[in-house]
Amino acid sequence: MTSPEPALLAALDRERAHHEHCRTALAAMVDGAQDHVVTGEDVSASGADAEVLGHRLRSRAKELRDLPEGPLFFGRLDLAEGPLHIGRLRISEHPAAPPLVVDWRAPVSRAFYQATARDPQGVEIRRRFGWAPGSRGDSADLTGLEDEHLARGESRVSEIVAREIERPRVGPMRDIAATIQPEQDDLVRAGLAGSVCVQGAPGTGKTAVGLHRAAYLLYTHPRRMRRGGLLVLGPSRTFLGYIAEVLPALGESGVRQSTLTEEIARHPVTGTDDERAAAVKHDVRMAGVLRRALYGRITGGAVPELEVPDGAYRRRVPAGEVARIVADVRAEEPPYAVGRERVRARLVSLLREQAERRGETCGAGWVRRTGRSRPVTALLDAVWPRVRPEEVVAGLLGDAAALAVAADGVLDGAERAAVLWRKPPRSWRSARWSAADLVLLDEVAGLLDRPEGYGHIVVDEAQDLSPMECRAIARRAAFGSLTVLGDLAQGTTPWAARSWRTVLGHLGRPDAAVAELTRGHRVPRAVLTLANRLLVRLDADVPPARSVRGDGEVTMRQVGPEEVPEAVVAAVRAALGREGSVGVIAAGADVDRVRAALAAAGIAAAGPGEPAARPALVPADAVKGLEYDHVVTVEPAAIAEAEARGLNRLYVVLTRAVSRLDVVHARPLPF
Repeated sequence: MTSPEPALLAALDRERAHHEHCRTALAAMVDGAQDHVVTGEDVSASGADAEVLGHRLRSRAKELRDLPEGPLFFGRLDLAEGPLHIGRLRISEHPAAPPLVVDWRAPVSRAFYQATARDPQGVEIRRRFGWAPGSRGDSADLTGLEDEHLARGESRVSEIVAREIERPRVGPMRDIAATIQPEQDDLVRAGLAGSVCVQGAPGTGKTAVGLHRAAYLLYTHPRRMRRGGLLVLGPSRTFLGYIAEVLPALGESGVRQSTLTEEIARHPVTGTDDERAAAVKHDVRMAGVLRRALYGRITGGAVPELEVPDGAYRRRVPAGEVARIVADVRAEEPPYAVGRERVRARLVSLLREQAERRGETCGAGWVRRTGRSRPVTALLDAVWPRVRPEEVVAGLLGDAAALAVAADGVLDGAERAAVLWRKPPRSWRSARWSAADLVLLDEVAGLLDRPEGYGHIVVDEAQDLSPMECRAIARRAAFGSLTVLGDLAQGTTPWAARSWRTVLGHLGRPDAAVAELTRGHRVPRAVLTLANRLLVRLDADVPPARSVRGDGEVTMRQVGPEEVPEAVVAAVRAALGREGSVGVIAAGADVDRVRAALAAAGIAAAGPGEPAARPALVPADAVKGLEYDHVVTVEPAAIAEAEARGLNRLYVVLTRAVSRLDVVHARPLPF
């Protein structure tokens, strides 16, 4: 600290007193929000207005009540007009009164992250506060502070920020509002209108950037986000559980966090595909095959005439006119279900013209009855039949002849054979749908009608998305924007992307800006140095990661094949003797053997999705997005050989360590 000890203690006492004042004001805000709910329910307004107002007030009251306990501010800016404390939400004694704490997302707070000695942005002093780890917001937990006198040209490396970044990872992912770096802040505050793609090396905070960007957009565009909704898509339920507390800690609850499989799940996954079939089904060419299969149901040749009885008179639309209407609508390329209704509307319009020429009055009721009459519906079923996505996909994958017609010139014979069902079900109702089939069903559903979209979607681990999965996301963001997060070097699916331009094209955002984060704050230099040795063997054009952390340890334990279990137990015992989380990562085929060795030594390991414990035993294919203070990696060669992109999977595994990495192996290392 630059201040003399007595001055520091006096400053701490003043800041603790201010924090107590803020706690009192926040308690009053919570009580006041509940009072507003009671008042709002009695407002003299229309029922709809009262319902909307009541919902908003109740939501605000719930958000305040559900705020996690913790320090109310983490920084302060001394400006010419006075000091501003920066925290996770705005706190004031009255809506019109100057704030006691300013929300980190407010425009004035940006200087906290961006001001430098060369460009102080009006900041005379930037103060950071040090809080006891795990503080629940007791003012006595404020244990330190440090000042940067930017107006004097003073700049320093923050020890408080360094300690916060290096603090052991225990429990779910934490927010980084107190430690956002300038390059991260630029991405967090990017405008809503444009989509952003972040290529982030391990430990650069790309997931945190995406979540804080979501919180920023909810704060900056509340009406648009409320109207359109915001969706966070993660690769797995384990990953979503890990990040679940970040947005609530930032004062944003009620945000949908889901996996893509959950978003498109019309049916449970009960079937499986071999690798070849899954690869073809995820190929973008399947979109064209499905479109042909669906629109091939529309009559392209001879059509019947329409005859509608009306008392003693029969109204007719000649077959040629029906064919013209069908052809015109099809040429407009509307969604399939919309096209069917357009054909209905145009047929009824012709019938109405005939009736009005005879002097009849045809109101809305007449139009409705005629459009739903049996002759009109029967004709529609003949020329533009109603269909379910399941009927289209099952009819395609269960019928070699239908598949040959729809895939002619698109898929070769081997590809058609790969996706053709060996034992077609009697009907689509008894089909066993695979995960890849759900993507096909969603594609057809999107051709039938446009799905409800979101105002903004945050997509994490996007490098693993297939072209067809990208199309499913694009449909849900047709009128919104995207934040796309990922690392091409960590692509592990058979269809993982080699280029962000390709991914963005499938997402419908070919011109989206691509930003690179290469400065790591999570993974220490020793771990990244090892991982970068593997990076050069990967089919990914990405720059190597750099780390701002000079700490960290890497230990290589080479033993005989029969000694691996004993060496793993020893490494885990050593890790358990230190503070922080412990992850044991092995190839899927080796997990049971490792679990048995740990159990024999009296060490109970938690699995993926189970309550957090030390240690966690995780198969390599389920570790993406997670992080542990100490990682014990078991037999890297087995991890690399377990799948086609096994080296990429190993790169992911090695970079899960945020303090120490222990590699136990008997076989030669792949790097």
